[in-house]
Amino acid sequence: MRLVSTRSCKPGAKLGKAIFGETGQVLLGKDVELTERLLHRLEEYGISLIYIEDPLTEDVVIEGVISDELRREVTQTVRGEFRKMMNDTLRTTKSINPPDLASTFKSLINSVIDELTSTSQAMIMLTDMQVSDHYLYQHSLNVCLYATQLGLSYGYNRNDLYMLSLGALMHDIGKTKIPRELLLKPGKLTVEEYEEVKKHAELGFDILRGMPNIPLLSAHCAFQHHERLDGSGYPRGLKGGEIHDFARWVGIVDVFDAMTTHRVYRRAMLPHEAVEILYTGSTNHFDRDKLSWFRDKIAIYPLGIEVTLNTGEIGVVVDLNANIPHRPIVRVVELEEGGPIAVPYEVDLSKKLSVMITDVNRSKQMGQARN
Repeated sequence: MRLVSTRSCKPGAKLGKAIFGETGQVLLGKDVELTERLLHRLEEYGISLIYIEDPLTEDVVIEGVISDELRREVTQTVRGEFRKMMNDTLRTTKSINPPDLASTFKSLINSVIDELTSTSQAMIMLTDMQVSDHYLYQHSLNVCLYATQLGLSYGYNRNDLYMLSLGALMHDIGKTKIPRELLLKPGKLTVEEYEEVKKHAELGFDILRGMPNIPLLSAHCAFQHHERLDGSGYPRGLKGGEIHDFARWVGIVDVFDAMTTHRVYRRAMLPHEAVEILYTGSTNHFDRDKLSWFRDKIAIYPLGIEVTLNTGEIGVVVDLNANIPHRPIVRVVELEEGGPIAVPYEVDLSKKLSVMITDVNRSKQMGQARN
């Protein structure tokens, strides 16, 4: 299968990987033939990239980071619990009988850790394509998956993994007390509106520490994920060692997922674009060792993405090199002159150092023309 732009995909192409709805159910299944209307609807929903079937890359199979069943269960539970809190007409963080989210999510968090532990996938991949009318639910799950994968690769023990994973899943719970119109505003926030949104970090901490059985370090993921090493973050302007390691991980993946997820005010970036911005624009914001660790674990060029090489040839990323993520294995499918190649061949960029990726072909039309 191949990863292509929804906007440039031609009607008649077949979906290579399912697209999920807001509650985790399969919205469009694998092998569905994409019509002009379906492609238009996917664009409206903010799905800018999709996997389609392609005879030149039929052996490329992209598995979800967790099972469809677990994804659906976690998504539905996050959505249900967060909506209950959003519908609280008193909009208060205090309650005589606060919800016991630790009990609600404990088995799900353990299942996430178990599935990520057992997977053979060495790299952190883009999460599955999902339609949502509220960015918060999908973002919470994505940050949880990224942070848990990083914690596993970093060697955290089971107890630390649980606290990190739960904290990552709940890091934005304070946004359930922020007016919905601010969270979904398509334009730039005013200074006053931004100050209101910033309150979610402290609100989230207050919510979590008032619940039974929530580890304090998990609550601090909500409190500190917007703190920055140079003291420029919020809500307390913490510096350096004042920010807990768990919150440092969550801070990195929170920004990364925000950039690689469609928002009402901008398109989603590809991983290599987001990583570049994290590095160039955040010199003093993030822990450099953790940022480097993250960079070395993320699949910068997703499987199936079409790229241009410095040789002028067009290829598709068909495999990853876990130790050198920015130099994947590319299957060349078009010659420098622009014509299709008779027999595609593969180039391992980790071995052929004179060849490099110069561009990602986000907008090239794909579909029946490849059949």
